[in-house]
Amino acid sequence: MTTEEKTGGDVATRARQGQGGKNQAACSNSVTTELLNASPAPAAPARKRRRKGRARSKSKAPHKVLRLTTYERLDEYLRAFAKGHFHLMILVGAGGLAKSRSVRAVLSDGEACWIEGNATPFGMYAKLYRHRDQFVVIDDVDALYADRSGVRLLKCLCQTEEEKAVAWHSDARSLERQRIPREFTTKSRVVIISNDWQTLNKNVAALQDRGHVILFQPSASEVHAQAGKWFDDEEIYGWFAANLHRVREPSLRHYVRAKELKAAGMDWTEVLAAEEENPRSRLVTEILASPAYDSTAARVKAFVERQGGCRATFFNYQRRLGSGPPAKQGS
Repeated sequence: MTTEEKTGGDVATRARQGQGGKNQAACSNSVTTELLNASPAPAAPARKRRRKGRARSKSKAPHKVLRLTTYERLDEYLRAFAKGHFHLMILVGAGGLAKSRSVRAVLSDGEACWIEGNATPFGMYAKLYRHRDQFVVIDDVDALYADRSGVRLLKCLCQTEEEKAVAWHSDARSLERQRIPREFTTKSRVVIISNDWQTLNKNVAALQDRGHVILFQPSASEVHAQAGKWFDDEEIYGWFAANLHRVREPSLRHYVRAKELKAAGMDWTEVLAAEEENPRSRLVTEILASPAYDSTAARVKAFVERQGGCRATFFNYQRRLGSGPPAKQGS
C-alpha cells in the first residue's frame, strides 16, 4: 500500500468513527487544497454580481420634493389638483401658513370629503365609502400615519390607477350595521396636508412616489403680504412690517394672536418673544394652565381643534413638560 492510499484510508476511518474536531480539520485542509488547485474562474461572476448590487443600492434616487415659496405658486398646484390633474398631492409645511384654507378655497362646497382631527382608520373607510368619487382631503391626521391599518388604507386609496379598490376585512358586524360593503371602488383624488415632514416621511414614505410632494416654505415677507389681504388692523400690520427680521417661523397666527392681545389691553408686541419656544409645547402649556377646561378630554379636544396635533401628541408634550394636572389617556 502506498503512503497516499494509507493516508486516505486513515482519514476515512476517522470520519466513520465520528471524531468531529479532527475530521473537520482534515475536511478543511482537503477543501482548501482543492480550492487552491481549482480554476478561480467560477468565483469571478459572484464578485461582479456583488459589486453590481452595491452599485445599484448607492444609485437609488431619493424621493423628489418640490419646494414652493410663494402663495401664487401654491395656488397653481392646488388649482391643478382641483381640476383633476393629480391623483395624489402631499402638502407639507409649518402650521399657521393657511394650507387648509388654501385647499378649501379651490374646492367647491360639498365636492370634497374632509378627514381631520381624531379620525380612525375604520371611520375613514366608512367616510370614504359615503363620499366615493369625491375629492378627499386628509388634514393633519397624525394617528392615521402611525397606524398600520391607516397606512394600508392610504396605500389603497392613493394608487395611481383611475379607479382604486379600497377594502376593509375586519369589523364585519359594524360594516353590516352601517350597510357598508367590505370592498368598493372609487375615483377619488387625494390631498394630504401635514405640518410634520419627519412624521409623514417615516410612516407613509411608500406614498411619496405615487404623487406630488409639495414642501411649502414661504418667507416672512411672503406671509406678511398674504396677511395683508385680510388683516384689518393697520397698526399691528405696520409693526410686523418693521419687525419681519425678528420672525423666525413665519405664521399668519402671529397676526391673529397680536390682535387678540391688543383687544385684551395687553402688550401685543410680545407676540414674537415666544418664537423661540416650540409652538406645540407652548399650546399645551396654555391649555394646561387655563381654567376653561375641566377635564382631560376637554384639554385634548382643545389641543386638536387648535391644530396642535392628535391625542397622542398632546400626552407626549404633557409628559415632556412634566406639569399640569395628572391625565389618563382613557379619560
